[in-house]
Amino acid sequence: MPLSPLFRPVSFSDLPGWANDDHLPAFEAFRRSAFHVLSKPYRTGSLGVGFESFAAAYSDSRETPVPDGGAARRFFERHFVPARVSVETGAGFVTGFYEPVVKASAARTETFAVPLLRRPDDLVDVDDTNRPPGMDPYLAFGRRTGTGTVEYHDRPAIERGALKDRGLEIAWLESRVDAFFIHVQGAARLEMTDGSTKRVTYAAKSGQRFTGIGRVLADLGEIPLAEVTMQSIRAWLATNPGRVDEILWKNRSYIFFREAAVENAGLGPVAAAKVPLTPGRSLAVDRLLHTFGTPFYIDAPSLMAFGGTEFRRLMIAQDTGSAITGPARGDLFAGSGDAAGEIAGVVRSEADFYALLPKPLVEAAR
Repeated sequence: MPLSPLFRPVSFSDLPGWANDDHLPAFEAFRRSAFHVLSKPYRTGSLGVGFESFAAAYSDSRETPVPDGGAARRFFERHFVPARVSVETGAGFVTGFYEPVVKASAARTETFAVPLLRRPDDLVDVDDTNRPPGMDPYLAFGRRTGTGTVEYHDRPAIERGALKDRGLEIAWLESRVDAFFIHVQGAARLEMTDGSTKRVTYAAKSGQRFTGIGRVLADLGEIPLAEVTMQSIRAWLATNPGRVDEILWKNRSYIFFREAAVENAGLGPVAAAKVPLTPGRSLAVDRLLHTFGTPFYIDAPSLMAFGGTEFRRLMIAQDTGSAITGPARGDLFAGSGDAAGEIAGVVRSEADFYALLPKPLVEAAR
């Protein structure tokens, strides 16, 4: 697969703020991927960044943990060539995501009455080999029936009771809005009423297209588009309780979860790249285009939400999302809990994307 012409090689000195970044957290995130791929390789994205070209960098990172940011920087400069991701608009775009931390109960009560559901046994994967004639080609999941596979129940149907009494509940929450945003984020840490902590993470979805309710509210004239944030959406829903169904059900996609351990409280959930996300260093990308494990240097000087300074830092592609489409589109993982949510909820910024391409790949493309 040839390397896409969207990648325009530059030098590390061309990356604004490169020398001032702390590269050690990014190295540690990269190293986690390096160990994961020993058991299962990542799929090469359609832009041609071949997984096999990472072999030397992965091997070096596994064998030689680095002691500080300076050594981490030299590691990346030794193994990679930066390349700007060229797009027609001139700049890419970043948003933020996080892991909510919410109270939950193992049993339904008057207070805890909103379920998070595990994957149903009649939900089946659908692709071009088994998609029935006439089914929307977008759908990657369907519902198995006695007469064949059909589109799965959507959010309105499920919340009206389509999966009631099937024993799918993992835990119960207090708030429908909290549950909805856990669906959007794809994971959560649950503080159970018995004092224990558990994590839920994405297992599957009903399959329909994701619809951002921020755009819905903007199109309805309820919130100016420039002011749409997670916080402004939550505030609108809180002051318009009678319209919650109307708005939430515009997003027909429904997420199912699986339970996961909280092995390291400082890291996020295990995401699409099958490694725990690193706060401030893991990036969600379009997985059809990009290859997981690819380092990206993100230059977003107008973004101040992460610590109040210009956002110029090295990230590792370790997740994806339905709304993350395009070669220069990313979602920055902010961490876990309310403080991370305050950051993630306001991240909407233009950004320049620089992919760090393995040197063997660049040399072969010349």
